[in-house]
Amino acid sequence: MSSGFFYVLQDEARILFVDDDPILRAFAQVNLATPSTQVDLAEDGAAALDCLRGARYDLVLLDLEMPGIDGFEVLTRIRSDPALKDVAVIVQTGREDVEAIDRCFHLGATSFVMKPLNWRLLAYQIRYVLRAERWTAGGKAAA
Repeated sequence: MSSGFFYVLQDEARILFVDDDPILRAFAQVNLATPSTQVDLAEDGAAALDCLRGARYDLVLLDLEMPGIDGFEVLTRIRSDPALKDVAVIVQTGREDVEAIDRCFHLGATSFVMKPLNWRLLAYQIRYVLRAERWTAGGKAAA
């Protein structure tokens, strides 16, 4: 494979990146947005829920530890909303305790990544999750 730069995220997608850290939000925009992938940003759980009510997203990258409405509550609301329940959610957090991991998957997280984020690996994980979700949806639609 060539060592030249290429975009990992080549499929059309709209991603919502939710984190209270403004630096991580800026990094997400720089590292994940491509000509075919739009990245919207939300600074907390309330802003994330507003974004989700106003637009259709293919994937949400969700921080757990935020002021106000935390990531656990956002995930709970996403999965309980018929219009949002099928959106892929990757939880991204510095918490690595078994309780947080188990709780996220119990609440319906699609995947889980640890901070500090490796942006290249995260882009590959997003690509995998999006393709798996689309394949599954296509299989359900064909059935």
